[in-house]
Amino acid sequence: MSRTGTPEIPAQEIAELTESAQTLGLRVAVVASRWHTEVMGGLTAGAQRFLNAIGVTEYTTLQAPGSFELPVLASHAAQTHDAVIALGVVIRGGTPHFDYVCSAATDGLTRVSVESGTPVGFGLLTCDDDQQALDRAGLEGSKEDKGYEAAHAAVAAAVEITRLDA
Repeated sequence: MSRTGTPEIPAQEIAELTESAQTLGLRVAVVASRWHTEVMGGLTAGAQRFLNAIGVTEYTTLQAPGSFELPVLASHAAQTHDAVIALGVVIRGGTPHFDYVCSAATDGLTRVSVESGTPVGFGLLTCDDDQQALDRAGLEGSKEDKGYEAAHAAVAAAVEITRLDA
């Protein structure tokens, strides 16, 4: 895990997103899997940290049974929200199940975003083992905070779309 290429979010951008989110009254949904409670707790808390940092304190939360179900819930949320944050984790096991779930969830979330025109922040961890997931979950001692990053991506894209449509 390298964090190479992960951009830091400048304070000025946070300030601009705060102003835009408040002015636009952005409607945000967080769609999170229930699988692997420790990792999901970290991802969800990271998304909430970002939303709170920009003053979005009211948002819809939907719980998916697993990562495979993220796209269908994201699809419904995209119909009534300006941004969707999809959070989940799939950890490789000894069967091809990992490949099928990762592919289906990734393809499904991409399709939701493109077909609906609503940004979907991609916070689906696809890891080889539990430690990789914990390192990305935004927990104490984690090296990355993918929930925070997914929330930033969804909101920043939603703000850009409103500028484009203005």
